[in-house]
Amino acid sequence: MRRTSGRTEPRLAGVAGALLGSLLAGGCAAMPDSGGVTRIEQSKSSAEKNLQVRVFPVEPAKGAKPQELLTGFLDALTADDSYGTARKYLTSAAAARWNAEAGVKVLGGKPSQADVSVTDADTDVSIPVSGQLVAEVDERHSYRIKPTNPQLQFNFSFVREKGEEWRINELPDGLILNEVNFRNSYRQVDRFFFAAPDPSAPTATAVTNQDVLIADPVYLRRRINPLGSAADALVSGPSSWLEPVVRSAFPAGTKVESVTVDDNHTGHVGLTGVDLGSATACRQMATQLLYTLADQGTGQVDKLELKGQHGGPSCLATRIDEPAIGPGSLAGQMATRQFYQREDNGVLYETRAADDVSDPVRGPLGRPQQSGRRLGAIAVARDGERAAAISGDGHQLYTVPFAENTAAGAMPQPVLTTTARPGAKAEDGLTSPTWDGRGDLYVVDRDPQGPRVLMVRDKTVVEVPVAKLDGRSVQGIKVSSDGVRVALLLKEGKDGKDQKLWLGLLVHGGTKEAPTVRITGLQEANPAFQEVASVSWAEADQLLVLGKEKDKLQQLHYISTDGSPNSDARLQSGGEMVTVAASESRVNGGGTTPVVPPVLALQGAGGKPYRLVNNQWRELGGLLYGVSSFIYPG
Repeated sequence: MRRTSGRTEPRLAGVAGALLGSLLAGGCAAMPDSGGVTRIEQSKSSAEKNLQVRVFPVEPAKGAKPQELLTGFLDALTADDSYGTARKYLTSAAAARWNAEAGVKVLGGKPSQADVSVTDADTDVSIPVSGQLVAEVDERHSYRIKPTNPQLQFNFSFVREKGEEWRINELPDGLILNEVNFRNSYRQVDRFFFAAPDPSAPTATAVTNQDVLIADPVYLRRRINPLGSAADALVSGPSSWLEPVVRSAFPAGTKVESVTVDDNHTGHVGLTGVDLGSATACRQMATQLLYTLADQGTGQVDKLELKGQHGGPSCLATRIDEPAIGPGSLAGQMATRQFYQREDNGVLYETRAADDVSDPVRGPLGRPQQSGRRLGAIAVARDGERAAAISGDGHQLYTVPFAENTAAGAMPQPVLTTTARPGAKAEDGLTSPTWDGRGDLYVVDRDPQGPRVLMVRDKTVVEVPVAKLDGRSVQGIKVSSDGVRVALLLKEGKDGKDQKLWLGLLVHGGTKEAPTVRITGLQEANPAFQEVASVSWAEADQLLVLGKEKDKLQQLHYISTDGSPNSDARLQSGGEMVTVAASESRVNGGGTTPVVPPVLALQGAGGKPYRLVNNQWRELGGLLYGVSSFIYPG
């Protein structure tokens, strides 16, 4: 589901030997020193740097010394085999004990070995290996950035096996790779789980999130059984982070027996340890597998047949049969509609992407306010039939339908009013309205005396506690269409200047009459960003972030929900870009190809609008300048 920059990731196979030193790093588009948005070009050298090099392992040489063995072993961890060659560097006992699947430690540079002298009389020796940890992949294949980059040390012990050849006798479980080798050996893919039921969801509503698939990004080896490893990762269950808000149709003990794809693009998966007698459960498992295997980027799986052991029951799933449960499905059919707000009077317009013609929306938001006061932030609901608007002083929140009001220009009564505070500033009031796909509206109250997050469901206002803020305050919020994941802009302390991006989970509870919701599982996304100016959900599994690293120019990045940057979809932005907008893709009814809305951007204080078309920023001459914000539904 993740966006790419319009190119297929290339792969290169070649004779590599022990090619640790020759692996190629991923390229990055150069940032301009000044000026506005510019055309994106990928140079030949940049394309070459993105090539993935296949590595063939080398067995230990006869008579190799411990440090030679250690270098060869670390090289063999990057090879495209099942660690069979790496185990030849170990003693028989160590090879049996070592768990290569215990996770990956990703270091910022090449692991550093201590210099240890070995004589012919020595029978055992230890060599410490150290490095700076930048990220790690756990046993569930989940990637986590390490903001503090701690210095780690690993100990490798060697013995003379049978009094002749040196072999590694003791070593840490898992893999130790630098960033370049990790990117060459691993790829990010999504596995999919159903959103957990919301016990407080109104029974009358036609839209719930409990049947919608949620993307859970994982890192798997690129060239070792890609479909089989993705299926294994799915049936093993979700990441520890996402687990509180999703469910899986696969019961504990389920194992993948086989994965094949025929010439008709139909995947066939055999399972053991599970009863497929329930048609509903079988269909749900098949659907999870279909979307997971289809996300491999090869386009080879359009249908999926799930089979039990010994020729038992089976079932078939296709994306055409059940388009309403796919990832991003709650973004709605209106996900590609584009709106913008005028800077001078706050009026909301809708524009057609094809010809850049724009018209004011129907109803009070399409006219200047009778009070003469400009409205603040506006968020369009995902059904495209209404919007939330904040008053210019930040004290009131309105929900306004896109329909002509009998009292021309009249706004409805606010659904939320904050307590007026003497001398309060607009920037201390309500901000950042955002809708999920079920019709729930969220907003941030930045009252310095008691900042809080609020949910509005119909006419009920519910305070949303945020766990483990640790002195930070919420400055902005963006909720995904599925209603269980949230992006937060947080500031450190009352006087903090840095605004950073964090990801969290929305855990729903309570009853229909008394709903509750809380934000938990906070984790920082891309800690390198010191200032985040704008953020949008751009796909079911990633966000588009306009941010700035310390002492660097502003940059525009796609960031996965595990916090890792998407190196396959780099964008270029100028230092004058003030805000960006993106939207989750949607699938046309009866189709399988997602419709990806274009990225929109505003440059400079005057609101000069741009649209990203074929990796090139194009100025929207048909729109009036003086735009304060672009708005996609949500």
